[in-house]
Amino acid sequence: MLYYLIVTLYVIVCLILLAVILLQQGKGGDMASAFGGGNSQAAFGARGGATLLSKITTAFAALFVIGAMVLAIMGQRSSGSLMSGTAAPRPPATVPAPPTTGGATPAAPGAQQAPVNPATQPATPAPAAPPSAPAAGTTPPPASTPEAR
Repeated sequence: MLYYLIVTLYVIVCLILLAVILLQQGKGGDMASAFGGGNSQAAFGARGGATLLSKITTAFAALFVIGAMVLAIMGQRSSGSLMSGTAAPRPPATVPAPPTTGGATPAAPGAQQAPVNPATQPATPAPAAPPSAPAAGTTPPPASTPEAR
């Protein structure tokens, strides 16, 4: 909420600064004044004392710079989207479970484990048997021996 308020104020300051700069009268820097032929009205140049518009320009330029710094700092502090103004919640970290052997449950780190009784452990399945002879009526694949070539 505070972020949106500051952004709104910053945009208003930018628009006012733009309007004040465009309202000011130019210095009259034509080609003649560039080579010293300008008609100056004062000892230190054609510019007189600071007018009201130049004071307003200075004030809004300072607000512009301060607002830019504040928005930059607010943008760095939030780890989420800049549009939300708040950090997005992170999902909890998941730790993969260590593999278990034979149906025993893993113990907590630092806990003492009870001795394993082989009689209460489930039987492990026997390894798969190698493939048997081919079925009747089928021919085995050709052998790749040097004599067969």
